[in-house]
Amino acid sequence: MIKENSKLKVSKVTLALIGIVLGLLFLSPFYIIIINSFKTKKELFTGVLSFPNTFNLNNYKEAFARLHYVKAITNSLIITIGGVIVLAIFASMAGWMLERTKTKLSNAILLLFISSMLIPFQAIMLPLVRIMGKLRLLNMGGLIFMYLGFGAALSIFLYHGFVKGIPKELDEASMLDGCSKFQTFWYIIFPLLKPITVTVSILNIVWIWNDFLLPSLVINRPETQTLPLRTFFFFGEYTKQWHLALAGLTLTIIPVIIFYFIAQKHIIKSIAAGSIK
Repeated sequence: MIKENSKLKVSKVTLALIGIVLGLLFLSPFYIIIINSFKTKKELFTGVLSFPNTFNLNNYKEAFARLHYVKAITNSLIITIGGVIVLAIFASMAGWMLERTKTKLSNAILLLFISSMLIPFQAIMLPLVRIMGKLRLLNMGGLIFMYLGFGAALSIFLYHGFVKGIPKELDEASMLDGCSKFQTFWYIIFPLLKPITVTVSILNIVWIWNDFLLPSLVINRPETQTLPLRTFFFFGEYTKQWHLALAGLTLTIIPVIIFYFIAQKHIIKSIAAGSIK
């Protein structure tokens, strides 16, 4: 018994040490970004890992002004929220219908959606931008529409798997009560999809908020640029203002951290519910 207890203590200590080391490794990029965001350009190149001589807030003031932070974060919020809402509504409808119909055509459509996830964005980005340009959709609305296209495959796949756990008798009962298909979906099925909707929304929020490549191809006007696009302003052809860029990156990360703190309970619940389903 004594030997077993000592072995358990050793294993617990070992796991704790491994966890601490891994935690420090994961947190090290945040440490480097935040610490260096308070340094002057000279201090930054002198020592990357050292603390600044004084915590200078001038970098944040200048980065805030050059980023046009309020306008940029508003653009990011409009695109992210719009993209997530559109994806959640249309993908949930498609996932529900594809699971309920169960025909050869529905199986083929689902397979087509899943197969589209294998196509890299870089292979179609130039023809896509050319077509969207001809349709005059190189704007924020067109960008949200493209996010629907690129994010639909994974979202439909997740919804399709979740709908399997919802009894089909609910659909039949609502139809007998006189509900149309849309009413059945909106009032009966969609509320039951809350756990997977939260999961899909979180995945798409992180993706859309941090996306740089697609917005850089679609929206080039300064007044419509998102935060990631505005952050690239600090990296010129001949000079790189790392002290301002790191302050700008910190300002870009803050909304995501706030979002995680607010949605923490929902994230845990959605993961738990998804694992049970």
